[in-house]
Order: sequence, then C-alpha cells, then structure tokens
Amino acid sequence: MNEKELREIKRRFRPERTNVPRIVGCFVNENKQIIARINQSLGLEESIVSEKLLSTMKKVLSGSIGTNLTDVPFSTKQVTDSEEHKLLMGLVKSSLRDADLLERFYSAAIESVKCEGNFVILLANDVYDVPSYTKDGERGESSSMHSYIVAAVCPVKSLPEVLSFRESDSLFHAMSATGLLAAPEVGFTFPTFEGRRTNIYNALYYTRSLSDNQPEFMKRILAAEAGMPPKAQGAAFSDCLSEVLAEECSFEVVRSVHTQVAEMVEAHKEAKEEDPLLITGPIVKEILENCGVDEEKVEAATRRFDETFGQGAELAPKNIVSVRKFEVKTPDVSIKVSPEHRDLVSTQVIGDTKYVMIRVTGPVEVNGITIEIDD
Repeated sequence: MNEKELREIKRRFRPERTNVPRIVGCFVNENKQIIARINQSLGLEESIVSEKLLSTMKKVLSGSIGTNLTDVPFSTKQVTDSEEHKLLMGLVKSSLRDADLLERFYSAAIESVKCEGNFVILLANDVYDVPSYTKDGERGESSSMHSYIVAAVCPVKSLPEVLSFRESDSLFHAMSATGLLAAPEVGFTFPTFEGRRTNIYNALYYTRSLSDNQPEFMKRILAAEAGMPPKAQGAAFSDCLSEVLAEECSFEVVRSVHTQVAEMVEAHKEAKEEDPLLITGPIVKEILENCGVDEEKVEAATRRFDETFGQGAELAPKNIVSVRKFEVKTPDVSIKVSPEHRDLVSTQVIGDTKYVMIRVTGPVEVNGITIEIDD
C-alpha cells in the first residue's frame, strides 16, 4: 500500500464512515490465559465508546511505511497452501463470526506476542464499498467491495484507586481500581488495499516500537521473517560507514551523506509521490560516489550494505539518517545544529589538537546571557 491508499483506509475508522458493526476479541491476563471474550457492538454503544474503539484500531494503520508499518508479501505457495493464510482468509470471509477460527487466532497470537501484564486482542472487519472516480476527479458509482480485517494487541494498564470530583454534589468520590486500554503494541491489516482493489497477496504489519518489531508474532501469524527493526537499521548503517570507510569517514563525508538524503526526502515530498521513498544499495553507492569516496571503498560499502540488510533491501530514509536533526558529539560535548545550517560546522586541526569549529553569524548567548567574541 502507498500513503494515499493508506489514508483512504484510515478514513474508514471514523464513526460517520465506518461499516464496522462490532469489535471481537479476548482479554488475556499476565499468565497468558483468556479470562473473557469480547463481542462489542459499535452501533449499540455510546458514541464515545465506539469512537474510542475505532480510534484504537485506526492506530494499527498509523505511522510511516518502512518504519512502524511493514509490507508483508505472501508467495503464491503460501496463498495456496499455508495454514496462516487460510486462517486469515477464513476470518475475513466469515466476517469474524466463526468461533473456531477466532479461537485458533487467539491461541496463535497469545503464544507469540510479547506483552507484559494484561492485554487484549481486538479484531474488526470492515467492508468498504469502493467508489470509482472520473478523469476529472468526480466521485462515481461503486467499483468493487473491499472486505478486510484489522487486528490489534493492546496492553491493559492497571490504574490504582483514585479520587474523582463530581460537580453534581461538589464532593470527591473514590473510584475503584480499573484497567485502561492502551495503544496497540502490534497488529496488522489483511488483505491490503492496492490499486483500488483487494490484494490477498499482502498484509500490512504494524509495531509501535521502533526497536522491537516482534518477529515471533510476525512469523506465527503472517508466516514471514521480520527484518531488522528501524532503530537497529540506523546503528547498522552507521557502523557500515565508519568501519568500511575508516579514515575516509570524515566530517565532510558524513555531512554530505546527510545533505544528499535530506535533499532526496525534500524532492520526494515536493513531487507528491504516492509510493514511499526507499534507500537501496545502488542509491548508497551513488551517494558515496558523490562524496568523493575512493572507488574501492564505495564498492566495499555497497557489499557491506547488502550483507547487513539483505540483497535488494529497501530502507526508509528516516531509519538510517536523521534528516530533521544534525548533531555532533564528543565524549564531553554535544552540539545540535539546525539541519539547514549544517554548513556552519566544520572540523580543523591546529597544531596537534583537533577542533570542531562553529561559524558564528549572529548573537551568541551563554546561559541566556549575550556575550561578545573578541577578535
């Protein structure tokens, strides 16, 4: 799914647009035992309850593709033979009404998910009457139906007994300990919505954490191997540059890498491309060549990229370069610079001493006090 398709589906989780009739699921205690099953009709609930439940499910479609959201493809063999795909298709076709299929899903999710304390597994089924559009952008009649499920695993946080003030009698009252539904830690939507039609060969996987993408859950539920988490990708890319380039990994080279990636992100944004911008091995090679890095080390860095992330890997730019931040660190000092002013920073060796230099273009303050810098 691209960003435009994702936004179209996310809009389905507004009370005035949704066709989700109910939320099903189960409440699981800290020992991973089901202690209650959920079958909550949205149409019969208070509007605030329906709105909050839909908002919780919508979070599984939130974030960025390539970071919180991962496209998970199914092979033709998996679609034909795998038990995981058959279970997902069964849940969709039954509109989450087959109790046996739900129990199988709950069991698989409970066994594989990493979630401390109590949690709930929630499932929603929406049937989207997909409209067509004319060449002029006018909305036309329905072109197809897209039936899909969204699954979320949410922690339930325990709140202690508290005091609550009631305006009706101007008194404080004790509220008993209760459980608060938290944002999803992991989830997915299946099948995906691509090219304005249903694609049973893909799922969209969500994790709230950028450092732990819950590989056991992805493997057990979607029969897929989770790639390297986004935060780990950043550290691995940094190691790739510093170790392979060695003495050529200068301040100027790192600044140039940051500048080029930031410019690619900005150009992609201005072009309003629907498909996400992704960094590949050949793009890394081109970036390093533009930095003036020795050809032999460029080739070594490209090989290291493929070895680290996999042949043909595609990474979201924000996972490997913090384009909104430019920071220089030493063991004792940290310097943060607005990315558009990264050219104000340089390095220099005076005598035998290494320095990080900051060119001053305006007033300088120390602890809020403006100082003068003598010639």
